[in-house]
Amino acid sequence: MSAGKKGSAIFSGFRALGLYSNHLAHVLRFHQKHREFYVITAVGQCFHTYNVKKLGIVAVSNALPEDISSMAADRMLVYAAYGKLISAFAKNKEVVHTYTGHQADVHLLLPFGDHLISVDKDNVVIIWDVESEDTYLQISYDKTSFEVSALMHPSTYLNKILFGSSQGSLQLWNIKSNKLLFTFPGWASGVSVLQQTPAVDVVGVGLASGQIIIHNIRFDETLMKFQQDWGPVTALSFRTDGHPIMASGSPIGHIGLWDLEEKKLVSQMRDAHTTAIAGLTFLQNEPLLITNGADNAIRVWIFDVAGGDGRLLRQRTGHSAPPTKIKHNDQSGLYILSAGQDGTLQSFSTVHERFNKSLGHGTLNKTRAKKKGVTHDTARLPAITTFASETARQSDWDGIIACHRGFLVTTTWNYQKGSIGAHKLEPERFNKNRSLNVHATAVDVTSCGNFAVIALSSGHIDVYNMQSGFHRGHYGKDKAHAGPVRGVSVDALNQLTVSVGADRLLKIWRFKSKELLHTHSLPASPASTLLHRDSGMLAIALDDFSVQILDMETRRAVRRFTGHRGQINDMTFSPDGRWLITASMDCAIRTWDLPSGSLVDCFLVDAAAVSLSMSPTGNFLASSHVDGLGIYLWSNNTLCSMVSLRPLPADYEPTVVMLPGTCPSKDTEEEEVLDADSSEMLEYISPAQLDEHLVTLSLLPDSRWKNLLHLDIIKKKNKPKEPPKLPKAAPFFIPTIPGLVPQFALPTTPSEDQSKVVNLGVLAQKSTFYLQLENALDNNSYEEPVKLLRELGPSAIETELRALSPDMGGEVRVMQSFLKMISCILQSKRDFDLAQAYLALFLKLHLRFIADQPELMEEAESVSAQLEETWMSMQTLLNQNICLLSYIKSALL
Repeated sequence: MSAGKKGSAIFSGFRALGLYSNHLAHVLRFHQKHREFYVITAVGQCFHTYNVKKLGIVAVSNALPEDISSMAADRMLVYAAYGKLISAFAKNKEVVHTYTGHQADVHLLLPFGDHLISVDKDNVVIIWDVESEDTYLQISYDKTSFEVSALMHPSTYLNKILFGSSQGSLQLWNIKSNKLLFTFPGWASGVSVLQQTPAVDVVGVGLASGQIIIHNIRFDETLMKFQQDWGPVTALSFRTDGHPIMASGSPIGHIGLWDLEEKKLVSQMRDAHTTAIAGLTFLQNEPLLITNGADNAIRVWIFDVAGGDGRLLRQRTGHSAPPTKIKHNDQSGLYILSAGQDGTLQSFSTVHERFNKSLGHGTLNKTRAKKKGVTHDTARLPAITTFASETARQSDWDGIIACHRGFLVTTTWNYQKGSIGAHKLEPERFNKNRSLNVHATAVDVTSCGNFAVIALSSGHIDVYNMQSGFHRGHYGKDKAHAGPVRGVSVDALNQLTVSVGADRLLKIWRFKSKELLHTHSLPASPASTLLHRDSGMLAIALDDFSVQILDMETRRAVRRFTGHRGQINDMTFSPDGRWLITASMDCAIRTWDLPSGSLVDCFLVDAAAVSLSMSPTGNFLASSHVDGLGIYLWSNNTLCSMVSLRPLPADYEPTVVMLPGTCPSKDTEEEEVLDADSSEMLEYISPAQLDEHLVTLSLLPDSRWKNLLHLDIIKKKNKPKEPPKLPKAAPFFIPTIPGLVPQFALPTTPSEDQSKVVNLGVLAQKSTFYLQLENALDNNSYEEPVKLLRELGPSAIETELRALSPDMGGEVRVMQSFLKMISCILQSKRDFDLAQAYLALFLKLHLRFIADQPELMEEAESVSAQLEETWMSMQTLLNQNICLLSYIKSALL
């Protein structure tokens, strides 16, 4: 597979966080075996299944090619309509049936025994056989007279379906005989909801006018009417636990509770959701109500208090508007702080949803907001644009500081309390004059958690104490910059503060004394900055779509990255500071390698990434996207497999990668399987010698050659204090030949009359190494003796070298052959360390004998000259490298 098909080499989609519900009504199922209720909600192209007991996620379905437009479920399958198609899912995950035949988008589904009823936008009703996927019956209505807007199966009515229309009339059909049985004239308003009541023959009808009709369809008689003042009825449900209560949903998020015996409104659950109530369902024989809405929330309410009002039992909520800024909160990487356009600050856990928490909306008056409620709070602050957090002192005081869109006031937040903090930080120089149109643009919290640095659009930069909220000074005589400040950061030791402004200047200040230390001119106006405190690298995103890296220690620009074709939205460093990951409006997410100064990874996403955050542990990259409510996690492949990070060519064309939580289609999977072999990176095998001019060392352990000169000391230390004792019952072992490579000894047949006289001929036998040295004198090939020595241990090598002496049965010419072998190793420039060790041991054992033999002296002088030449060239190489390294460390690049 080519790099173009591969997508991203470093990151692969893992999962999505914070997605719970959309505008479609939820579906409730009861599992007979588990004796448990499950709620299913649609989220874009897939659906999630939660258990009602804890609202824990049970399953995520495979993704469909388009967004789900309608959902329904029976005992075995979940049906999801998308476009003109309908898919049936088994086990809440995989598609087992697909129904094709509609010519328009499907918007209503109803399971009916072994059949499925679907309605499309062209007003065509098709009844499918679930197993065979065949069409059982098709009914077409005239859109002008009867446009189907709701349908239901009345209990105990065999083969009957009740259709409601947007014109207001209702029709009862026998779908087996394909006959219209009865037409109800309606109530002069479109039918939005049809719901079976606990009583047989009685149906609840919700109208677009806000009227709720309880109607007996057997006698065509209206039993009671209710009027909802909040607009059309979006959902109806009836309690079945002995209380005659009906709940109705509205488009503005309120729920009305109606008493069917006293025929009156008994309670209102206002602001149950911030958007329209998409679905509400009472659990069978339980005082629990499940609701969901387009505000990305599922809530379970319990009715256990007097007065019939429901209280919130448990919920799963995410952002109701797209996140603007995300950031990992602590060093564990388990919690992600997220600020959304809905004005809330939330924390999402990468482990389990039960650890999620919302820190609430920003407000200028916390007490008044509690009394009036969030929706009616006049002092509510707009969405957070950027924030900074530090966990060092978060148990003692607030650890998060946030800027709000268009507001001068910055707010502190307390993560442990899960709420907005005690301070509203605002400089006194403006005398609270709101007409000046000055707002906070950037913030940072020091690593100790004691100070907050706030930059303003007027060019001022102020320092505040996080504990008391007191003003602790400002940078510059009057202003720090001539234009708006685009970024501000404090280093790890509270020594330096760095700021960039729209005046194209980067300024480095002393944090404590506030004096200006250095000014650096930027090639273009900056958009934002990011400081990696551990390495002291400052990334500056510029308005010309490039990124500049400044080293805080040398105060010089060390890298410049170009390639983005749109505004850079956010940047994040890897924990070790080697990678800079950037996201821009061209929908690309790029990974730059700082040491090599090159682009090593690039991929596209369907929607541009607004914010990025790399986990402090380096295992996940989190991203949030334009018009997306979720936070998407990408796993770092380099932690669990070998990934080649070669620089990408200048003409590299990235490909689109699907967001996590969605799965590729079958065709893509097959392609990946077919090309899996070719996509695997070939493992690099190092040659025995990289270059003939380079000195190559052996890969043998140090103990095999370093101890050769000290064998006598080692033997002395290892001398046993007492003779070894034989064990009483020694286990059976196959005898082996001594050596580093284990070899089994061949069995020998014992002779009948074994002589006890020592055979001196055995002692006079020549070893394999000795014979190979003799042969090498004739053919001048020393590969075999060297190979044999590499396999021997230190003691065996010493024995072999001692045996070369004439005193031990050797010859002078064999000793000469050994010196030639050393010369041959030095010429090849391989096994340089072994040649030194073998030569040192040889000279230690036979130095006096060599001095008396002119042939050996001549050969030894030749080896000495060659050794000196090799060492001089090696020393030159080492000096060059040391010089280059010292220059790189000390020079101001």
